Amino acid sequence: MESRIDDMLAHLSHSQQQLARILEAQRHSAVRMAQIIHALPEYEFRVADGARSSGGQAEQINRSIVAYLNAMADLQQTAADNLEIVLKELREHEEE
Repeated sequence: MESRIDDMLAHLSHSQQQLARILEAQRHSAVRMAQIIHALPEYEFRVADGARSSGGQAEQINRSIVAYLNAMADLQQTAADNLEIVLKELREHEEE
């Protein structure tokens, strides 16, 4: 029984490490986009249809940041759910 729990913990650990790597890449991407937008000149570029392009870029950065934060929240929730299952199994094993 302990080996099954150890295996489950190893798999959960590996999957959460992979999720953390993905989130880290998203974070770097959002930070880099923010740096690029910040480095743009102060004047607004006009697109052919007259819309402001800098507003669209800021909106894209905001969406990236929101997506990153949502992914972090999902990762934390997944980790908590998995840890709850493991602790429940350990408590049942200790009671036996």
